[in-house]
Amino acid sequence: MTIRLIVGLGNPGPEYEQTRHNAGFWLVDQLATNGLQRDKNFNALVAKTRIAGEDVWLLEPQTFMNRSGQSVGAICRFYKITPDQILVAHDELDILPGIAKLKLGGSSGGHNGLKDITAALGTQDYWRLRIGIGHPRSLNLQQGVADFVLHRPRKEEQPLIDESIARSLEVIPMLVEGKFSAATMQLHTAK
Repeated sequence: MTIRLIVGLGNPGPEYEQTRHNAGFWLVDQLATNGLQRDKNFNALVAKTRIAGEDVWLLEPQTFMNRSGQSVGAICRFYKITPDQILVAHDELDILPGIAKLKLGGSSGGHNGLKDITAALGTQDYWRLRIGIGHPRSLNLQQGVADFVLHRPRKEEQPLIDESIARSLEVIPMLVEGKFSAATMQLHTAK
């Protein structure tokens, strides 16, 4: 089992580009060293790159977050990618900024992008890279969740999120090689 598709979740358009909900896009943007190209067939920005000597597809759905499964399902059917070969990078409310966690399967935790991908794939058994953005309550903010994820991180949070993305990028070659336990251990014990 190796990762053949890395999906970054976010919302399309310049008004959402710097919002917390686009943390998955931020990670994929850094992997796409030669840029991403619009692909009408998948309603997404797509690139093929080499990681750890393997071809890996990168995908940023250009639907809104709650329709992400359309793009993921389409590319998986076309390239015969199985759910356990997918890594979905997304913002995570239940983790503080500066922390990223890997997990295989599990519930969507209320994340509409994950809900739609699960519906499109017919299973929850795909890898998730959960990029911590914090929760308005844990950050002592008087803000609703929807409003919170659709705003930019505060200036003290952005460097922490950037650091967790940088640490995540370090373990992606291990995921592509199928070294899931080593990647998880390295990411979860990172300081």
